[in-house]
Amino acid sequence: MTQIEQAKQGVVTPEIKHVAEVENRSAEFIMQGVAEGRIVIPANINHRSLIPCGIGRELKTKINANLGNSALSSCPGAEQSKLNIALHYGADTVMDLSTGGEISAIRKNMLENCTAPLGTVPIYEIVARYGSNDFSGEQILSVIQEQAEQGVDYMTIHAGLLQKYVPLALKRKLGIVSRGGALLAAWMSEHHKENPFYEVFDEILAVCRKYDVTLSLGDGLRPGCLADASDAAQFAELDTLGELVARCRANNVQAMVEGPGHVPLDQIQYNMEREREICGDAPFYILGPVVIDCAPGYDHIVAGMGGMMGAFYGAAMLCYVTPKEHLGLPNADDVRRGVVAFKIAAHAADVALHKPGCRERDDAISDARAAFDWEKQFSLALDPEWAKELRLQALAESSAPNQHGSEYCTMCGPDFCSVRLSARLKKGKL
Repeated sequence: MTQIEQAKQGVVTPEIKHVAEVENRSAEFIMQGVAEGRIVIPANINHRSLIPCGIGRELKTKINANLGNSALSSCPGAEQSKLNIALHYGADTVMDLSTGGEISAIRKNMLENCTAPLGTVPIYEIVARYGSNDFSGEQILSVIQEQAEQGVDYMTIHAGLLQKYVPLALKRKLGIVSRGGALLAAWMSEHHKENPFYEVFDEILAVCRKYDVTLSLGDGLRPGCLADASDAAQFAELDTLGELVARCRANNVQAMVEGPGHVPLDQIQYNMEREREICGDAPFYILGPVVIDCAPGYDHIVAGMGGMMGAFYGAAMLCYVTPKEHLGLPNADDVRRGVVAFKIAAHAADVALHKPGCRERDDAISDARAAFDWEKQFSLALDPEWAKELRLQALAESSAPNQHGSEYCTMCGPDFCSVRLSARLKKGKL
């Protein structure tokens, strides 16, 4: 039985027990959340190396790292390196968005080496195999079945983008920016038929229930620029996603909902609250949001700002954005920067929301700073290697290069160090 099916029957699964321990919550709290669909635990029965992870707005905010090759760039070895970096710096889940060659082999290798839940977007492999206009409902189900058997924990399915919504999206400045959404809109236009993922949704649910695959209901009409945010197309699709959430829960399939996209800061709260109302508090998994459009190369910072606000107002998981967003396929360093930026965003929201245990790290690093315990500070940092590198760099550029363990930094030196003076004041040694 699936996690949600067992939770409805009052069963505390090993996965629920583990999530409760990690989240500093009771097993009953997690079980009730899973039963009601407010929490999901993506855990395919065939993902042997998985360490379970809970996703829900009442839990610690999770972050996802998108990986995968393209037809123009990367290889299995490079993607494995990116996976290792993403997990090292704290990604809670990863998605393989490969669209080039060796898709199945890349995914197989990731699953064997990935302790975090792994997600995919099946339409990418479907199009890579069968072409953008020639796939059928049967082929959709075949690829989903194959990925589920392989051990994929959650899948993004763009089943909420219906034929009647496409004209709304084409009125936009940027149209349809979701790859899956654009591919499906083109397919519907070519065949004059309804979205095939919507048409075979019951069959998709049967596969997901068999392997306990969580559905991530994709926002194929997410806004791709500020001018298109919170428009009729976006919210029409959201209404359909609410319908699909109910169908998932009725069939004992876990579901979360994907969200925007490019959204100005002043619209983020409304977007989070509207999803919660329409989709029955299903975990909201958002991309960014990107809050300004004019910072290419710095979109990990721009989107981190939006992600922090999104998490504060109820998002459960943030999909990272890297510096290469809008520019190219991210490399290993881009993955590191994206993961760390979004760990910062998620943690800031969790501290502000007073989630259990979240501020302990901040208090501990403050104690280490007061004691000038540099190694402890590094160990508590979200990016320990970078913190240590900057410290050593500053010392190398100073007149005291051998003072690594000293009671001051090169910003102030010994005579102007406020922390050093405060410590002496507390001890009455001035």
